[in-house]
Amino acid sequence: MRWIHPLSPDTGETADAIGGKAYGLVLLRRLGLPVPPGFVIGTDACRAFLRDGRLPDGLDDELAVAVAALEDTTRRRLGGSGRPLAVSVRSGGRESMPGMMTTVLNLGLTAAATAALAAETGDTRFALDARLRFLYGFATATTDLTAETLDAVVSGATGRGPDATAVDEATGHGPGGAAAGEAARHGSGDAGRLSRAIHEVEAVIGRRTGRPVPDDAAEQLRLAVAAVFSSWDTPRATTYRELHAIPHDLGTAVIVQAMVFGNRDDRSGTGVAFSRDPNTGERVPFGEVLFGRQGEDVVSGRSSALPLRDLADREPGVWAALLDALDRVEAHHRDACYLEFTFEAGELWLLQARPGRFTGAAAVRLATDLADEGVIGRHEALLRVSPHDLRHARARRLAVAGGAGGAGVLARGLGACPGVVAGRVATTADGAVRMAAEGPVILVRPETSPLDMRGIAVAAGIVTARGGPASHAAIVARTMGKPAVVGVPDLTVTGASVRAGGQVLPEGTLISIDGTGGEVVLGSPSVTTAATGPHLLRLLEWADEVSGDASGRPAGQRLHAAHAALRRRP
Repeated sequence: MRWIHPLSPDTGETADAIGGKAYGLVLLRRLGLPVPPGFVIGTDACRAFLRDGRLPDGLDDELAVAVAALEDTTRRRLGGSGRPLAVSVRSGGRESMPGMMTTVLNLGLTAAATAALAAETGDTRFALDARLRFLYGFATATTDLTAETLDAVVSGATGRGPDATAVDEATGHGPGGAAAGEAARHGSGDAGRLSRAIHEVEAVIGRRTGRPVPDDAAEQLRLAVAAVFSSWDTPRATTYRELHAIPHDLGTAVIVQAMVFGNRDDRSGTGVAFSRDPNTGERVPFGEVLFGRQGEDVVSGRSSALPLRDLADREPGVWAALLDALDRVEAHHRDACYLEFTFEAGELWLLQARPGRFTGAAAVRLATDLADEGVIGRHEALLRVSPHDLRHARARRLAVAGGAGGAGVLARGLGACPGVVAGRVATTADGAVRMAAEGPVILVRPETSPLDMRGIAVAAGIVTARGGPASHAAIVARTMGKPAVVGVPDLTVTGASVRAGGQVLPEGTLISIDGTGGEVVLGSPSVTTAATGPHLLRLLEWADEVSGDASGRPAGQRLHAAHAALRRRP
């Protein structure tokens, strides 16, 4: 086939042709790790779509062939009324662009397929939950409806308050924690709330588009593929590429895979994992997990996730399989790695794999540790650390962070990206863009989404009320080297003001944040800088050995001299 490629160990296409995410999935298959079956539509199809404004000739026929093969593999039928097949539809360009493009989960859950899934599993609540999540993703991908608009619709239909996301409200996954969610999931009124929510969301989509949600799975897939291609040119994606010097003409691939339902039951869930701590570089698994949820819940930051280590107690088999996968992928890359995963009924499946891309002090420690472990040599360790990493290798901390009782601290969350910065509060992306012309701003949001990208780009730092170290805000902040604090429990954002520490802070209020300790402080207190750590000292000793110059020079000059000497060598 011209446009479509299998996600198989034998696929020989490059990341340019099938995108970095699909390339990583092929690698996982070669390593013998569990990957949901599927196929990828190459980046050339996206470029043709963007050029011509329509799906390229022949793609419809290839989609039909690829779907039929996936149906044979899974022994299910897309949109079927017997054993239904549902799929995920995800973007994946050559370079990772976290959260910037469209994703649709549970595609193929037509009305008949949803009923069939309920009959097959004996769990009506689960089937309706999956259908509602499909409608959310499909609506936000193919219309101008936002998740916030749909939240309001579902809240009105279910009679729940605004203290959790609407899907949480409808399904019983409220802020009361896992136990409360479990009790609510099995409540007698739960299916009724979900049915009302589904009806109202379908109605608002119909009013907005002038037509009902397609009840034909093939048409759903066709529209979703077009939506993913179109998302390559959204303002948020364009902004991200400009910030990271990613060419605009690459296009994205589209990955279609059989769904793994993290919302299936008590032994299902989703998460993200680093093989090492991305904040420090320490050799310890790091990440987050959510039980009874699907992948977007973790990355969006709209739900409160648990530390990755909790997986060991709840699902030791999944934990052991995940540790094995982290070790094998890290060994292949000879670098820290990042995995996205889902588990259904106690069985692990991997959805994405890439190098960890550590920066600052974490990059320094990672390079020196890998050299000590014999994975890489000292020369390669030096080349893996950039001057930018050195500038951020010595942790800057707010002086109040260690003060008695935390005097002056408005709120505490989770440090998501090290560093200290002061700026004026901006509560919207547009406000951040406007205010940044007059000085540094801190973007303060309930959680960030790709729609906030323009504000994130100009902000000096980021604070979110929800989310964890693997949320959208945390991942983008680390990628851009911006100090960030996430998951601040007593922080609320209302209109043009923020409430924290019993105080109401209007937009424009000067605050400071500590992306290591997670403190949010009023004003601009003094800052301390940590002493040079042992990993940095050793790296600089290696640099002096390479350059042959042990004179007392700034760290950046010592590293630069070593880089120059290494590049002159044959």
